[in-house]
Amino acid sequence: MTNKDAAPIRLFLVDDHPLVRDGLRARLGAMPNLEIVGEAGSAAEALTLIESLKPDLLLMDVGMKEMNGIDLAALVLQRQPAPHVVMLSMYDNPEYVQKALQVGARGYVLKDAPAAEIVAAIEAVSGGGTFLSPAVSKKLFRNQAPRPLLTPRESEILTALGRGESSKQIARDLGLSVRTVEAHRQSIKRRLGIEGQAELIKYAVEHAREFGGR
Repeated sequence: MTNKDAAPIRLFLVDDHPLVRDGLRARLGAMPNLEIVGEAGSAAEALTLIESLKPDLLLMDVGMKEMNGIDLAALVLQRQPAPHVVMLSMYDNPEYVQKALQVGARGYVLKDAPAAEIVAAIEAVSGGGTFLSPAVSKKLFRNQAPRPLLTPRESEILTALGRGESSKQIARDLGLSVRTVEAHRQSIKRRLGIEGQAELIKYAVEHAREFGGR
């Protein structure tokens, strides 16, 4: 966060433990270009305050009592405009990480990570990227080749692109509108970190087998 002229990142904290929120405020509150605009201790409180405060980014606990953070993230990310979400968790369980990314979270950081790692996640996600704690990433990919985590529908569409099908053909085959297929293509590009259509097609052709292609 070196650009002093940039608008501050408006951060909102969600955790049902007041001491954790206090610790996060102490660790992050003095960071330049970062403004903690609010906090919540429950899903209901978070939904209300996020609606009114419209933060840029949520730092959200996974293991809350009323509603877990992943389900809450899924609800928040359906809203427009949707904030970015970084999950904060005690758990490095790959299943939790996969579910978080599949609902649209852009980062997953362990609660015992150093402050610099949490700041790095906020910077990466605010800049349009993704971030996983190194310990999480290592465990997630220990027994599999590193590959993007796509939803089942995105995997279907990527496979079809690898077979050379157009959006119109894919829409017809899957019973979707062309607009929906195009939206999925944009989501796939975001998850893969791909800019252009040509790069997306190239990736689809090269990796279609990994996603069920023939």
